[in-house]
Amino acid sequence: MLIYQDTTPRFRRLVVENRIVDVLTDNYAIRLGHRPPAGELGAWQNSLSRVRDLIDEAGLDDNIIALEYEVPYNQSRIDCLIFGRGKGNSENVVLIELKQWSSVQALQEEGNFVETFVGGAERTVPHPSQQVRGYHDHLKSFVAAFEQPPPLKLFSCAYCHNYSRTENEGLFHHIYDEIISEFPIFTKGDFIQFAAHIRELLHAGKGFEVFNRFMQSPLRPSKKLLENVSRIVQNEAVFSLLNEQLVAKNLIWSHVRRSRKSNAGTVIIVQGGPGTGKSVIAINVLAEAARQGYKVFYGCKSKPFTEGLKKLVGKNGEQLFSNLLRFLPSRVPKDDIDLLLIDEAHRIETNSNHQYTKPQDRTNIPQIDQLIMCARTSVFFIDDRQNVRTREIGNSNVIRAAAARHNKELREVSLQTQFRCMGSNDYLLWLESVLGYSNDARLLRKDEVFDFRIFDSPQEIYANLQVKEIQKPNSARMIAGFCWPWSQSLDEDGEFVKDVRIGDFAMPWETHDKIRPPKGYVKWFEWAYRPEGFKQIGCIYTAQGFEFEYVGVIIGDDLSYSAESNLLIGNIAATRDPMLRRGAENFETHVKNIYRTLLSRGMKGCYVYFTNKETERYFRSRME
Repeated sequence: MLIYQDTTPRFRRLVVENRIVDVLTDNYAIRLGHRPPAGELGAWQNSLSRVRDLIDEAGLDDNIIALEYEVPYNQSRIDCLIFGRGKGNSENVVLIELKQWSSVQALQEEGNFVETFVGGAERTVPHPSQQVRGYHDHLKSFVAAFEQPPPLKLFSCAYCHNYSRTENEGLFHHIYDEIISEFPIFTKGDFIQFAAHIRELLHAGKGFEVFNRFMQSPLRPSKKLLENVSRIVQNEAVFSLLNEQLVAKNLIWSHVRRSRKSNAGTVIIVQGGPGTGKSVIAINVLAEAARQGYKVFYGCKSKPFTEGLKKLVGKNGEQLFSNLLRFLPSRVPKDDIDLLLIDEAHRIETNSNHQYTKPQDRTNIPQIDQLIMCARTSVFFIDDRQNVRTREIGNSNVIRAAAARHNKELREVSLQTQFRCMGSNDYLLWLESVLGYSNDARLLRKDEVFDFRIFDSPQEIYANLQVKEIQKPNSARMIAGFCWPWSQSLDEDGEFVKDVRIGDFAMPWETHDKIRPPKGYVKWFEWAYRPEGFKQIGCIYTAQGFEFEYVGVIIGDDLSYSAESNLLIGNIAATRDPMLRRGAENFETHVKNIYRTLLSRGMKGCYVYFTNKETERYFRSRME
């Protein structure tokens, strides 16, 4: 989608006549169904006259300018694109991110982020070059014309037209040198230099031809993107598939190939418990489909998990990984995607509307229907016993019903062999038995190969895990039920509040999303895969989907023992999770699902501490 495009002479005339904002406003309302917010109107009024000045100085008379171009498969919009030919008749696109900032504070501990006044308050936001990098990489990854001979060339930069350059301060602090060298920033003092560079890239005109080629280009993953994603299966020892995993993979491929020939639609459910390799299959199929040129995406609600995968494949492969909000009917046409892989499908919500959803994107269509509608083949990797929130309604029956509504063929495969917990199905069967999922009164055997132990204090657990962590960094984590408050600010010394307190034991939770972590700590979604995470306790929302060699679990008072029924029951009074408090009728199911998930995160061992000693005695009674 594009809000405005025209020749550079007509754009200049609209700016001179002070009509450009009115034209943009009318176009915006036609395309999106409502008027633009006041902040956007102000940005257009303040910045587009500066773009006109650049065009005048560069002498661009035969070029096309596009404003507010929506990035493919994304809800972001690029401020300005200018099209034309340059030296050697090369076909060029110039991407300009416009900023009105005049004052910026560098953040040395935040990577490529800065602090500035925006949206009515001081906020931590991406450095302009970081934002430009995202747009640049996304266009290069999906617009095929950047690869097709002769390839379009893309120059991407930021224009901070109110900002005064000071070396080694603000935007130009030395910590940003690397990203600025790749995606430069031009300030108000760089006007002549910036215009000269634009002239060099676009002086030969013929912008209409370049613009048409860009807009009519197929949208598909680039070869560079595919190469980076394919890296994740090169280590066959880690990502090789076995047994029914291969059956699932072959089933998926048979329907993907068939849909390309006949446009037949299929929904596939891959059902499996903890450690059965659902994510391994999804990643393996993703890489192979991308390598073969299919339009494929991996979707997962868990931000920690998707961020971990993005880190694994690198920035040039991360565009194939997304949350579940990307696939809105207003953004992705019906059957536009060849293959959509939905991991952790038990986390599918009732719909995709949230507080930041734009009015034009709001819909009453259930989220499961959106995911099925946008792809010819949709694959849902699911564990029906990992649903832990009221809004999360994903289960196999919901998927089956949606497939029937859309006349899609339904296929299912079940994964039985599990590769976590030392491959011990006995441990997982015992765990489900003790939590009350079955009436099978199993005992945990003394010779159980999985190292499950109950400790008398959380300090003992942490000390044991610390030995493991020293031997092999990033191999162990502490996690707990959500039975303690989660502070939304640092203490008066700028340190984390140690919310999880049990006697003399005290540790902070993983970082709240409203907090900038102090030096030596990590953001909440990095907790599971960066070594610094060992200093903080995780919860279900950061641990779900991950595995560690050893895990320490604190089971709080939200899971208690009933002497009357001789079973474990939920105690909603003990939870601090606001989401669970809203769903009292399903609380017991959710809290058992939570602890089933937490107690199955370990590959080699799980060490447990109980705050409720009656619950502990019940667990011990179920052990030889």
